[in-house]
Amino acid sequence: MHKLYPLFRPLLFAADPETAHAIVFRALDSAAALGIAQLAAPRLKATPVRVMGIEFPNRVGLAAGLDKNAAHLRALATLGFGFLEAGTVTPRPQPGNAKPRMFRLERSDALINRLGFNNDGVDCFVENVRRSRYDGVLGVNIGRNFDTPNDRAADDYVTCLRKVYAQASYVTVNVSSPNTQGLRDLQADDAFGALLSRLKSEEAILAQRHGRRVPLAVKIAPDLGAGAIESMARLLVSHRIDGVIATNTTISREGVEGERHADEAGGLSGRPLRGRSTAVIRALAKALDGALPIIGVGGIFSGADAQEKIDAGAALVQIYTGLIYRGPALVAQCVNALGDA
Repeated sequence: MHKLYPLFRPLLFAADPETAHAIVFRALDSAAALGIAQLAAPRLKATPVRVMGIEFPNRVGLAAGLDKNAAHLRALATLGFGFLEAGTVTPRPQPGNAKPRMFRLERSDALINRLGFNNDGVDCFVENVRRSRYDGVLGVNIGRNFDTPNDRAADDYVTCLRKVYAQASYVTVNVSSPNTQGLRDLQADDAFGALLSRLKSEEAILAQRHGRRVPLAVKIAPDLGAGAIESMARLLVSHRIDGVIATNTTISREGVEGERHADEAGGLSGRPLRGRSTAVIRALAKALDGALPIIGVGGIFSGADAQEKIDAGAALVQIYTGLIYRGPALVAQCVNALGDA
């Protein structure tokens, strides 16, 4: 799979992105079921690191969005990731936005998506995790349903937190997707503080019930100004959040102007996001001053790109769009580059 991907990529890229996504997962799932994927898995040197109280086998993870329903964990585990983040999952199933809703900007090594938290709901998600018997580090990314107003959004996040708690290594609160109307408004100071307070209270109850505390992380947007980043950092620290993921996709089209599909609505990911994401990580690191760890994501296409995120202040990194453009070999490349980070 690792060596063959460059040969198959032109065929995959001839298909609609969501169709190509399904084809790749069918092939990877079949290979894992037959034991072929495990035999072909990269032999990586163990480079463990402790972050958020969790022992990660290496610093490179899969970003949320690729496996929304936790339906492919066994197959994804063969690619060499130190951790997987699945979701975003919502309390009730929802189809997401109308198709087409995902677009490649090949000249820029980028994607635009407006998927809109399409998923099968949290009950199906939890059952998929149970069936997978995946025993690695699992992050679960949670969100609100599209038709839940923001003044009741906390109810949706709490519902998801309760249901995924037993299966999750950590839980990520997604308040930064641009594809659910009004969601990013939850990043505003009052709404953000109220949401964090509610989730931390629920976390304390669940920790006592389950006999273990599952760390909470928050995923933020790359489109925040310096003042907003500083304010958010203060709230993350004051509410004792365990980690922050920087960043989600951007609504900016800087760097892709004039390219086919550049004017499509949705969040932009890939190479054009790299600098913007790294700048947010750097500003966050300064504002947090080591109070909590940062997971860096956005535009990682090489080991050097992953190292750039670590140098900016991230403790871990995640990839998604780079995996689509570069293939599974990118995982090992990043793991090896960060081995001594």
